[in-house]
Amino acid sequence: MGNREALLAAARTCVYQRGFAQTTARDIATEAGVSLASIGYHFGSKERLLTEAFTQATGHMLGDELAERIRGAARDRSRAQAFADTWTGVEELFARHRDGIVASAENLIRGHRSMAADQLHMASVHQHAIAGFAELVSELHPALTEPQARAIGKLYFVLVNGLALQWISDPSSPLPTGEELVTAIAALAPNS
Repeated sequence: MGNREALLAAARTCVYQRGFAQTTARDIATEAGVSLASIGYHFGSKERLLTEAFTQATGHMLGDELAERIRGAARDRSRAQAFADTWTGVEELFARHRDGIVASAENLIRGHRSMAADQLHMASVHQHAIAGFAELVSELHPALTEPQARAIGKLYFVLVNGLALQWISDPSSPLPTGEELVTAIAALAPNS
């Protein structure tokens, strides 16, 4: 593992242990076993390092597992049933990645309050995630048009983020089931 990758991993470790506010650049460099100057060389600032560490980690963490849920749910099912099956029980996914989700929520807020470059980076990551969901939806449901697949990709992105935040803020209340989400979407259809 190179210095860049070591810093990304160390940033996640330090934030999981201390939180964003208590993590210093020195903590990260020490954890990574590199010089403090390496942060500036590879990322420009501690803030940019943290932004990249958590946007990257969350994308892999939730995105990959959610993609597998979507693939598994699509086997021999209608689009509506596949959608419902994807979201039913998603709390299990959130529970497995609780620390990462909490850190990512902190990172989003921190990024919102920081430099424009961090905001642009996060926007780029979001667009990449939406495109990935849209591509997956197109692959699994080839009869959809590109605008339909893109709209569904956006919906998946909004749902995973919104449901994760709802779960973090109130883990004792049940999230909407996949069937409830399908019912809500169907009720909004023009011919309902």
